[in-house]
Amino acid sequence: MNKPIPDSKPEREPVALGATDFFARSRARLGFDVPAGLYDPNIIPASGDPGTDKMLEIIAREQPVRPAAVLIAVVDHPEPTILLTQRSAHLNDHAGQIAFPGGKIDATDASPLDAALREAEEEVGLSRDFVEPIGYLDLYGTGFGFRILPTVARVRPGFALTINHSEVDDAFEVPLSFLMNPVNHQLHSKEFRGMERFYYAMPFAERYIWGATAGMLRVLYERIYSS
Repeated sequence: MNKPIPDSKPEREPVALGATDFFARSRARLGFDVPAGLYDPNIIPASGDPGTDKMLEIIAREQPVRPAAVLIAVVDHPEPTILLTQRSAHLNDHAGQIAFPGGKIDATDASPLDAALREAEEEVGLSRDFVEPIGYLDLYGTGFGFRILPTVARVRPGFALTINHSEVDDAFEVPLSFLMNPVNHQLHSKEFRGMERFYYAMPFAERYIWGATAGMLRVLYERIYSS
């Protein structure tokens, strides 16, 4: 991977939010309106990065939109965590990468929320009985044509996971305080057809969290932790 790019505008001090405040802010700031851009190729999800926005415009012209949903499962421990997975090495898309539970939205799914909950059950055996959905985060576009709608949810501790090794090699939790600390948000760049675009990475121990997963975590930080 590329080396991190020094930030010429250092972040302000991280906001310390306990579990109660985090969930209260999330409920106040998020909802369940489905954005039209999830299905409409003419509506490009804004990324905040001109290079990425241009890439998404090009991708939308060249390949069909692939609507997807993921679950940002925030486990309500005294020190909250986020549940992540490591995708199986044999998969065609994003093999071996760190991801949220989730996948493409099927025609039989009642909503993106339903798709996220179904995928979490299928991939890691997370029972819906432990999940309290809070709302959708901003729509996130990728260079593979995916339009991903994340559902933020409070997850009650005490669940037992059953890993589906055809899709996932591992599931693990990362402290919310680590992921929401901008000091840990490394900014990298890469080239797309002669254009420079930027992406985030958040290395945690031996786990390299980057790309769409890190990008959605950054959006979570900006929506919930920014005043």
